[in-house]
Amino acid sequence: MRIVALDVGSSSVRAVAYGEDGRPEPGDAHLPYTSYDADELVDACRAVLAHVGPGDALALSCFWHSLLPLDEHERPLSTVLTWRDVTGDPPALDPAAYHRRTGCFLHPSFWPAKLGGLAAARYVSFADYLLLQLTGELVTSVSMASGTGVFDPNRLAWDVETLAAVEVEEAQLPSVSDEQVATVWPALGDGACSNVGSGCLGPGRAAVTIGTSAAARVVYEAASSEAKPGLFLYRLDEQRFCEGGALSDGGNLHAWLRLTLSEAEPTDLPDHGLTFLPFLGGERSLGWNVHRRGLIDGLTFATTPGEIVQAALEGVAYRLADVLDAIGGVESVVATGHAALVNDVWLQILADVLGRPVEVSGEAEGSARGAAVVAFERAGITVPAAPVARVVQPRSERFEIHLVAREEQRRLMRSQEAT
Repeated sequence: MRIVALDVGSSSVRAVAYGEDGRPEPGDAHLPYTSYDADELVDACRAVLAHVGPGDALALSCFWHSLLPLDEHERPLSTVLTWRDVTGDPPALDPAAYHRRTGCFLHPSFWPAKLGGLAAARYVSFADYLLLQLTGELVTSVSMASGTGVFDPNRLAWDVETLAAVEVEEAQLPSVSDEQVATVWPALGDGACSNVGSGCLGPGRAAVTIGTSAAARVVYEAASSEAKPGLFLYRLDEQRFCEGGALSDGGNLHAWLRLTLSEAEPTDLPDHGLTFLPFLGGERSLGWNVHRRGLIDGLTFATTPGEIVQAALEGVAYRLADVLDAIGGVESVVATGHAALVNDVWLQILADVLGRPVEVSGEAEGSARGAAVVAFERAGITVPAAPVARVVQPRSERFEIHLVAREEQRRLMRSQEAT
C-alpha cells in the first residue's frame, strides 16, 4: 500500500510517499510559499502532489488555527488568516470556563477573536478548503476543529456558548467527520501529526518541536481529558488528545537573529549575563498575553552578538521547559522540527536546560510521516517505530546554571507584567 502524505506547513508545502515500512520514498516534493491567497496555496499543494504521483490514499497534515471566510458560492472572501493574525478582540466570555470547554484560550490566534470582524456565508480552515478543492466536499476533521477555539474536544461538537457569543450559526461551519472522502483523509493538525511521526505517543513521551514556531506536546488516548492551566487541549482524532503549549518564537526567531546580527553564532558559554524574553511574536503558552514583547536584559558595551544569540536560544528552551513542567509526567523527550534538527547547539542547550537526554528524531518530516502513519492505522496496517537519529546527553554542570537563569527569566516576565 502506498500512502501519499501532504504536509501544509506555515511556510512551505511538502508531498512525500510512504510504503508500509514507514519509510519515505525517494522523490518527495517541497515548495516554499509566501502568499496566503487560498487558491494560490491550493495550487502549490497540487503542484507537489503532481510531482509525487498518486497513491492508494492521500493523507493530509495542515497548520492549525487558520480561518478562511467563504461566500455563498464557497469562494474565499479574504486571504487565509493564521495564528499570526492577532489584531482581533476575543468575545466577552469567562476565560476559565471557555478554556475548560474548548481547550483553547481567549487569544486572537484562535477563531473567536477573528469572527467578530467578518461577515461570511461559511467559515472554514484552510485544510477544509483544500479538501473541498480536491474532492468537492466540505468537511473538517475532529483534529482541525479542535484547534479553532469554537469546538469542545470532549463533547466532539461545536461549542454552542462560544458560537452564540460571536453570533455564528453552526450551519455556517463544516460538518465534523474523520471519514475518508473518496481517497482523501481530512487533514489532521500538523502538531499532533508531528508527535505521531516522531513516535511520541503516550502521556510520558513528549515531542519538542522547533519549526517556524515552537511547541512541546504529548498525544495520548483517553475517553475524556481536562485542560490544564496554560496548556492547550486539542485532538488528534476521536480517540486521542493532543496536550501541550506553543511559542510564537522558534525558527523564525533564529532567522531574525541571523539577519539582524549578521549571522552571528551562539557562544555556547553560560556566563553572558543576559536574560532574553522570546516574545517577538507575542506570548502564547503559558500566559497567552498577546501584548507581551521581546526583551533583552543585561546588555553592556562588552556584550557580543554571539552572546545575544546564545541568550535567545536559551530563552526559548526555558519557555519550552516550563511547558513540559506544566504537562507533568514526562519521562522522555524527542526533538523534532527543521530548526531544531539542523542546530546542534540548540539541541545541546535543550538537553542541558531539561537536565535529561534529548532524543533527536531520525524522521526529517515528522508531520508528513504522522499523517501517513494514521492513514495506515485506519487501513489496519501497523507501521514500524519511528527512528531516533541520536541522543544528546545533558552536561550536568550546566543544569544548575540554567535553573537559576530560568528563575531570572520568570522574574523578568513578572517585572514586565507590572509595568
